[in-house]
Amino acid sequence: MPNKVRNILDNLTLSQKFMLASLVILLIGMVGIGSWVEKQIETGVIHRTGATTALYLDSFVAPKLQELGQSNELLPEHAEYLRNLLQNTPMGQQIVAFKVWDTRGRLLYSTDQSPTGVTYPMHEGLLRARLGTVTSEISTLEEEENAPLGALHNQLLETYSPVWLSGTNQVIAVAEFYQLTDELESEINVLKRQSWLVVGLSGLGIYLLLSTFVRRVSDTIDMQQNELGRRVVQLTDILDQNQELHERVRHAAASVALLNESYLRRVGSELHDGPAQDLGLSLLKLDAILGQIEKHKDGDANDEIMEQLSGVEDSLQNALKEMRGIAVGLSLPQLTDLGLAETVVRVVRSHERQTGTRVELEMGDLPEQADLPLKVTVYRLIQEALNNAYRHAGGSGQQVRVRVEGALLVVEISDTGPGFHIEKNSGWDGRLGLRGMRERVESLGGSFRIESEMGQGTRVIANLPCELEGDSFL
Repeated sequence: MPNKVRNILDNLTLSQKFMLASLVILLIGMVGIGSWVEKQIETGVIHRTGATTALYLDSFVAPKLQELGQSNELLPEHAEYLRNLLQNTPMGQQIVAFKVWDTRGRLLYSTDQSPTGVTYPMHEGLLRARLGTVTSEISTLEEEENAPLGALHNQLLETYSPVWLSGTNQVIAVAEFYQLTDELESEINVLKRQSWLVVGLSGLGIYLLLSTFVRRVSDTIDMQQNELGRRVVQLTDILDQNQELHERVRHAAASVALLNESYLRRVGSELHDGPAQDLGLSLLKLDAILGQIEKHKDGDANDEIMEQLSGVEDSLQNALKEMRGIAVGLSLPQLTDLGLAETVVRVVRSHERQTGTRVELEMGDLPEQADLPLKVTVYRLIQEALNNAYRHAGGSGQQVRVRVEGALLVVEISDTGPGFHIEKNSGWDGRLGLRGMRERVESLGGSFRIESEMGQGTRVIANLPCELEGDSFL
């Protein structure tokens, strides 16, 4: 049974749960308010009835009890008057019993069989009346002095009314009277039913208004939730499309990088096999011409021609050297079968051989397998950064550090050269040849930055993903 109720509650909507909880709370509130109103009605009717009867008796009884201000006994003629008053008047006929008490709790007069002249314990009603307050309550007649009445009735309306000394604020006695509760209970029941009807209708009206409000709010929330869900689906589709486009762009960028490497390798080969060969042949011919002129030189004119031709030869030799260096730099070694660590070692050692400088190399535990675009990017990044360090810092303090941090491959290339102010040199990126490095790194989803200050050297830092997302770039 509890599981069944729990399942029913779980299947309710949020608004239905709220309305169910509101109904329970409203019913509890209605019961509490109705009970309080019922109690107030009962108390009010009892006090009103008691006060009305006390006012009547005070008008007719109090004048006949004034001797109690000087005496402890009621005059016989006044006792007879009270007996006739209670028997021959309409109000008197509603009173079942009537008693007169002095202020010390001694019973002076009683219409029932209670013995007079006896002092009884003073309970709350008698005490309050002695202080000048009219009190009324439904009594079950359990007190000792009410034993004769208790034998005839289950309950009566008991009222205590103070008797004042005429012209003063002194209470000289207390009048106590008992009335039947039949008519009183009928009136109270009618008022209770009316109060419960009012409370019930009010609660129903509040619940209907609350239901209408909650329904409208719930409909609005459902509409907004549906709209939000639709927007979320659209945004999810857009994000998926953006992710797909991002992967395509990265794939295209990596493919372009490989194509560029292939193109650069071909250009390097063509430079080596074409213009470099022509320059070499020209140098040989020029050297032969210089030999012939040396054999047949005649005077100062030949010396001048020899000097000019020697200058041409030197220029051609420098051009040939630079062209071969460019060809070697453009030609990327075969990296497909090399691991990442071997790729780093090869580019560092190649730079040391070409420049005659020393590079400090530090490597952590690098992955054995790496995608070709990653190896190409690492090779070109280190190559270009070391070339910049050699050209602008004279190869001073060259360092290469490669390590893995989480899912990233961190590559740092630094030198202890003169450095420069990045903020003051807006064209540093292109001038120092770093734009290509940045584009290579970012095309693979990595990040690139350079740190440099005057007199503090330069540091190039790149963070590359160890594993490239999406389809294979090979």
